Parts: sequence; structure tokens; C-alpha cells
Amino acid sequence: MVIRRVDGHALLANQTAINMAGITTNTPASGGEILQQEGELTGVFIDKPMELIMSIIPTPTKTETTKALKTAENICFSLGLTTVNEAGLEKHEIELIDSLQKNNQLKMKVYAMASANKENLDYYLNKGIVKTNRLNVRSFKYYGDGSLGSRGAAMKQAYSDKEHHHGSLIYSVNNLKETAKRIANSDFQMNTHAIGDSTNYIVLKTYKEALEGKKDRRWKIEHAQIIDPKDFHYFENIIPSVQPTHATSDMYWAKDRVGKDRIKTGYAYKALLNQYGKIALGTDFPVEKVNPMLTFYAAVARKDLNNFPENGFQTENALTREETLKGMTIWAAYSNFEEKEKGSIEVGKFADFIILDQDIMTIDINEVPNTQVIKTFSNGALVYQK
Repeated sequence: MVIRRVDGHALLANQTAINMAGITTNTPASGGEILQQEGELTGVFIDKPMELIMSIIPTPTKTETTKALKTAENICFSLGLTTVNEAGLEKHEIELIDSLQKNNQLKMKVYAMASANKENLDYYLNKGIVKTNRLNVRSFKYYGDGSLGSRGAAMKQAYSDKEHHHGSLIYSVNNLKETAKRIANSDFQMNTHAIGDSTNYIVLKTYKEALEGKKDRRWKIEHAQIIDPKDFHYFENIIPSVQPTHATSDMYWAKDRVGKDRIKTGYAYKALLNQYGKIALGTDFPVEKVNPMLTFYAAVARKDLNNFPENGFQTENALTREETLKGMTIWAAYSNFEEKEKGSIEVGKFADFIILDQDIMTIDINEVPNTQVIKTFSNGALVYQK
């Protein structure tokens, strides 16, 4: 038995799985933790050591993956999504998506971030950008650290609720720098998962060095969750790509992790927007729910669906409705180098748009989560109708 945490940064394995993977109390762990208690394995694995357990789990077949993609597409179209940014794909997964799209079996547009492992880097840096009307492969997803919930995010100072514990980087700083240098010498983007303030600082500094003298590269920090106040200025040339529902999912316990001072510059979407001038907004499903109306609501209201907290969570970093709409459309398209083909309804662009049952720009903000999609169009074709 193996149970993964919702964010994918921790798992629980029973003794059978541990034995099958050949793991003992002496198994080395880097880029995360294999938790022990009183000299015994607990079955909890955090971040990179999870690979030891995941290696024993069978890979889904092509048929299973195809069925899952089609099911996911139906869900996404019904909720008004016309492009999905998929973070961390392998070559065979990208090629399956491409073949399904070309055979008109998959109509969803995909901005695919290849996992930044050696095999993918070697292949795509040699092949170059892959671009069709539905597929865009021009970026790599790199994992800087783990999550705040599992205390895997790398922090400059120890966690407030776990003495002497700082979390950890998943890969070495040298690996990060070498990877960034390789990508910087190509036309590809680098999009790095960074949660903790230490990881954000290290990645942003690495980006700055790697991109020196290079213009309009649009590299991203994915999540940009906890930022040291001294480090916001690094976002002047780096796109913050954030998921607003993380703020309203984490607000109940995030202060316990980082304390009352550090939380003030956590989930700081307005401050990040002010630094770069744009901000890309997403859902981060399946960690959070797929519905983009919940993304819109969380960004503007900074509340959960029970109207908590009454006055909103750190509303100084709430976004306006216009900023939120742009973050989900034209700014998101810009972050993918796709602003000339999508992100707004204009002559010469793909006819990707949705029809809603109410105007989310004018209704009471508390009604936004109840908004229904009436129709979804992709390339001018009706792909969903309620």
C-alpha cells in the first residue's frame, strides 16, 4: 500500500512496499527525508526519497493514460479551461499527447513543461521547441524544494513548529546552476518549483546569473510562496506563476509553519505583481480543485468557501478583478509566449473563449464560485455545452 500526499511531496508506504523497494534504516536519503522514529522506519517519505517507493509502482499503460487524458479533457472543458499548463512531463507522455491531438482525439491545448532530467534535457535541447496549434513544448520544469505542508520547503531560518528543521533542496545548488546554464543557452524557458524563502532566493540568484545579457526569456518561478522581503526585487525580470487557492487552503496552518513575521510576505500576489508588472495565475490541479472560478474568488476575496476569514486573509495582497482576469488569460498566455495567439478575443487569434451564466466582473464576489460555464469553444469549435 502506498498513499501519496495531495501535493505529491510526501507519501506513506506500508512494510510490504518498503520491503519490495529494498529500503532499510540505513538507506541514504538526499533531497528530502525518510522519516524514522526510535530507530525504526515510519513509512513516511518526503520529496526525492519518494522515488525509491514510486519505482516499484507499475507505469500506466498507453490505453490507461489515453483514457485518463480524455476524461481530464472533458472535466476541463466543462469548467471553462481551453489551455492547460502541464508541469513535469516525460518524453513519451508528450509524444502521446501530440499524437492524440494530431488524430483529433484530444482537443485540449497543452503548454507542456518537460521534466528537467538529463534524458529530457538532452533530447529537447537538441530537437528544439515543438509547436503546433495545440501543443507547445518550450520549457522545462525543475523542482527546487518540497512543500510547506510536509515541511520539505527549504527555509532560511528553521520552521517555527519544528526546531532546527529547515527543509531541503531536492537537488544540489551545482545541479541547479548547471541545468540553468544549459537551458539559458537555448530558446527554452526554465520554470522552477520554489516554495521556501531559501529556495526562492537561491533560484532567483541562479536565474539572474544564467540570464545575464539575455532578453525576453520569461523564465518563471512556480508558486513563489514564501519570499524574504529583501528578495522581492529579483522578480523584476522573472515571472511569478502562482496559484491563488494555495493561500486559502494553507492559511489555517501556514502561520504555524513560518511564524507571524514570515507569513506576512507569504502568498504575496500583489507584491509580486508590482515587481514584474504581470502575474500568471493557475489552479495547480489536482493539488487544488480544477474550477478556475475558485482561483478567481481566492485571488480577489482571499477567503474560503465558508466566507472565512470574515475580512479576508492578508488582503493587502489581494488582486483586483481585472488583474485576476488578466492573470488567468492574457498574462498567462504571455508567460507561455502565446499572447499573440490566445489570451484575449481579438482578430487574428484563436477563437478560444467561454460563455458564463453571470458576469464575474460585476456580481457579488461571493457568488463567483457558483458561476457556471454554458459553452466552451476551442479554435472556434464548440467543445462543451451545458
